[in-house]
Amino acid sequence: MRKCKILATRVTAACALLVLVAASAKPAKAGSLGADTIGMFPKNVGEFAYADLKKARTMKWYPALEQQMLPERFRQFEKFLASAGIDTNSQVDELTWGLVPQAALSKDPSISKTADSAVPSSEEIVGIALGNFNPDSTEAYFKAQKLPTAKSHGYTLFAFGSGVGPDDLFFFFVDSNKAAFGHRQLLEQMIAVRYGEEDSLLRNDKMFGLINETNGNGVVWAVLNQGYTKLAMAQLAPEVQQFPEAAKLVARMQAMVITATADSGMAGKFQAVCGSTEDANTLSQLITAGLMYKKYQTAKDNPDLGQLLDQASVAPSGDRVLISIAVTDDQMTDLIKKNTFAFKM
Repeated sequence: MRKCKILATRVTAACALLVLVAASAKPAKAGSLGADTIGMFPKNVGEFAYADLKKARTMKWYPALEQQMLPERFRQFEKFLASAGIDTNSQVDELTWGLVPQAALSKDPSISKTADSAVPSSEEIVGIALGNFNPDSTEAYFKAQKLPTAKSHGYTLFAFGSGVGPDDLFFFFVDSNKAAFGHRQLLEQMIAVRYGEEDSLLRNDKMFGLINETNGNGVVWAVLNQGYTKLAMAQLAPEVQQFPEAAKLVARMQAMVITATADSGMAGKFQAVCGSTEDANTLSQLITAGLMYKKYQTAKDNPDLGQLLDQASVAPSGDRVLISIAVTDDQMTDLIKKNTFAFKM
């Protein structure tokens, strides 16, 4: 139960960060990821996301937001790289990552087959940091430190941790522009994809179709499969769950797409892909009612958040529900001061 709670909290934080991290006082070009990078990820990814960190760092309040929301294990990863002379703030320009439910990694076909639609209770992560690196000097440093390592197809995977713990992460350099990180099993899958031994994310028709549609439409964006969509809805819109008919609508949802663009502030958009046009129409009404309820709940303790919710636009569009919201720099500053995004990981 504890692991499920941590996972659900992470989804809340990740989704909020994806929408809010892209605000900027200056116009920013939408982030786009090459198919060659997307194609490095394994087929069984359930949540796929991208962030243009170089643009995000231009925000005056971004460091404060990052401190509130960045999970501790990623801070440890940054410190680990910093020990070898890698400054992630100057050397990492873009970040893309995928989450894979433990069920999708099962060798039992009856379990892995239903992983896409089931709410994940635990997961593993694999990601790629894009930037400029010096693999030779960094690998030499870690070898000198005698860190735990693993080998796969000639690649050396360096562990930060004991190298045998279930939550230990590894990393390796793909080349001088890409550093891959994540759990060992997924990194080995990523390498197997490169050698044609396993299918890549490009072969996941549902996910890649939405990724291809979303790629280039935001400084930050993410695509969630059916299972992660159910989990996100439970965390991002809990007020909707109190309506009796909501559970059936959420159970039939197919995916969620999150994008954020920047132009004298931030424009974030959620697209909930529903089971039908009728479902989208009904869910739109329920989300509108849920946001109104949440606004009145926060009116006293966090009026800035209440005002933000009041600015949200909810509308059905075919089999989708579109939720749009705009935030100014001043609003973001006020929200951060009140620790609005200080989720406990």
